Amino acid sequence: MDNTYLTTAELAARIKYDERVIRERLKDSVLFEGVHYIRPFGGRKILFIWERVEEEMLIGVSIESLLTGK
Repeated sequence: MDNTYLTTAELAARIKYDERVIRERLKDSVLFEGVHYIRPFGGRKILFIWERVEEEMLIGVSIESLLTGK
């Protein structure tokens, strides 16, 4: 499984959004834990899965992706 994990700052640079917008507006409304990001080892740090984020940007959120995590 080859995923690219990005911090909030790295994701912000890639999608040209402010880090604060990602944390306060996109996370948990468009980007969901377990689908688009993980918290490794149960910690506070968030790592976004670039391939999943990019897919959502290109095709949008689907019910199937929310239910299956794919």
